[in-house]
Amino acid sequence: MPSKKIVIAFDLYGTLLSTESIADELAKVYGDDKSKSLAALWRQYQLEYTWRINSMGEYKTFSEITRNALGHAVAEHGLKLEAKDADALMKSYDALHVFPEIPSALKLLEENSDSVEPYIFSNGTDEMVGNSVQTSPDLGPHAKRFKSLVTVHSLQCFKPDKRTYAHLVQQTGMQGREGEVWVMSGNPFDIVGAKAAGLRAAFIDRPRKGWIDRLDEKRAPNVIANGVDEAVKSVLKYQ
Repeated sequence: MPSKKIVIAFDLYGTLLSTESIADELAKVYGDDKSKSLAALWRQYQLEYTWRINSMGEYKTFSEITRNALGHAVAEHGLKLEAKDADALMKSYDALHVFPEIPSALKLLEENSDSVEPYIFSNGTDEMVGNSVQTSPDLGPHAKRFKSLVTVHSLQCFKPDKRTYAHLVQQTGMQGREGEVWVMSGNPFDIVGAKAAGLRAAFIDRPRKGWIDRLDEKRAPNVIANGVDEAVKSVLKYQ
């Protein structure tokens, strides 16, 4: 039987977990002066690679793409990536920290457990996402707060392919009620993808620039908030 609760699917990397927090691990290998720019480039190419391979109609796992993107970022800095360092840095993806407002967002989910059914919805493989959630020092203790981890690995494509959002709807048991499923993400491409698939979307605007994506102005988010906690409150009011 379909859920009567509000279904909120939280993007993981860049929404709950801060990929910028990996800069501390990068600093151990490449120094403090390069760590932040390396972290930013790593994330940039991680996303770019998913879009490129989607367009090519091919597939590599998100773990493979993440490792290859690390090599790209390091090479762009004119540096070398030793295999042992790549292994250690990939392992550090299992211990990312959350954004500052996430503890209060988790508390809100707990307080509204009778009305909200939360999921994690990610490009990562089951193993990668499971490890990242369970081993995160901040998110791990609250892993049971989420009903399920929904990944796209079985589809062999990535967001914002429409098949990924259809998969989310199927996994949450909301077929025929797509407009009642919320995707919450700090990634504009994820927001536009969710809206294109007929879902609702809450954009996490941490840079506080507002909604500036111009790919399709008719597919702006239903909710814009500066943090996940504010977004959860807005979704509850919206409903």
